[in-house]
Amino acid sequence: MSQFFQIHPENPQARLIKQAADVIRSGGVIAYPTDCGYSLGCHLGDKAALDRIRAIRRLDDKHNFTLVCRDLSEISTYARFDNRLYRLLKQNTPGPYTFIFGATSEVPRRLLHPKRKTIGIRIPNNKVVAALLEELGEPIMSVSLILPGETDPLTDPYDIRDTLEHTLDLVIDGGFCGLLPTTVVQMDADKIEVIRVGAGDPAPFS
Repeated sequence: MSQFFQIHPENPQARLIKQAADVIRSGGVIAYPTDCGYSLGCHLGDKAALDRIRAIRRLDDKHNFTLVCRDLSEISTYARFDNRLYRLLKQNTPGPYTFIFGATSEVPRRLLHPKRKTIGIRIPNNKVVAALLEELGEPIMSVSLILPGETDPLTDPYDIRDTLEHTLDLVIDGGFCGLLPTTVVQMDADKIEVIRVGAGDPAPFS
């Protein structure tokens, strides 16, 4: 049976944020709000938790996971980019984007795209996630919360609890956080390409 935390979207309660971080550190899988719907997340280095997320979503080993990060300095640990890409990131984060970068050696191999050795990176514009990441001190390994056979993500934390209460360790109710997915941008030094248009304005990358 999953725990259920109601965390204020503008003023996250420090006590609940600490408890949520402890759930992640102890190997738990959580559902949490971002600026583009709810996501599933777990500790970066936890293979068992990763496998649980794959089972919930019925994902194969080719599915890209995303590292949800606090800031640009944290991104630089896991992604390769030059000054031009850094400036674009700085101008457009936090925000509703997923950026695909070449990965550094700090990224666990099981998270990489098997052929391209890339990793998805996000800095959401959401105070609950920001507080959780600050408490954790490292990224959350994450995927969107879309159930098998569905095309739209779950958006109501009560529905998430009712549907997944026996497979998750924690559901964070952070209020409504949108229906549109992120805009996905491939960020290479020689080519910047918008792969999917979602909530984020694609114009800065076109």
